[in-house]
Amino acid sequence: MLDDKLRRLHQELGIPWHYGQNNLPPYYTEATELVEVGPNLVGRMQTMTSLASGRWQRLLEAAGQDGIRLMIVSGFRSVDYQAELIRKKIAAGQVIEQILQVNAAPGFSQHHSGMAVDIASPGSRPLTEEFETSDAFAWLTEHAGQEGFSMTYPRENQYGFIYEPWHWALNNLDGTETT
Repeated sequence: MLDDKLRRLHQELGIPWHYGQNNLPPYYTEATELVEVGPNLVGRMQTMTSLASGRWQRLLEAAGQDGIRLMIVSGFRSVDYQAELIRKKIAAGQVIEQILQVNAAPGFSQHHSGMAVDIASPGSRPLTEEFETSDAFAWLTEHAGQEGFSMTYPRENQYGFIYEPWHWALNNLDGTETT
């Protein structure tokens, strides 16, 4: 499953050799055809696949019609960008076992697919459990499925990641349309 580059990268970062076995978490191929979906909270342009972008835009519009403001924190992330996130945490003194509960190893982040999005809303700190108390989270819980999005990492999820009420992805990450 892992190519030589990814294997070397995992070795460099100290990621256990058995990470991702039994497809937990699953491996994601990097999306190659991406479109801009707007800037994130700090002004950095975010991208997603065309399919995800269309669905994200419809989700934003529907939320807006109901008085809910959704903001993108993160869309597509490359393998290299994911590795850099982990390097920074290691440099800050975190241990890899703790990091891997929050950040997937390079090659295993849903963000690589271009069909996952981290969402924030005014009034709650981004990327915190606090998001679950927001009107935006309540709205997403009720309506995101209409555009094919679901929250991937609920409490006690099978992947061993922390609870991430802000992380939503298309149900069909292989990019095929569903009816």
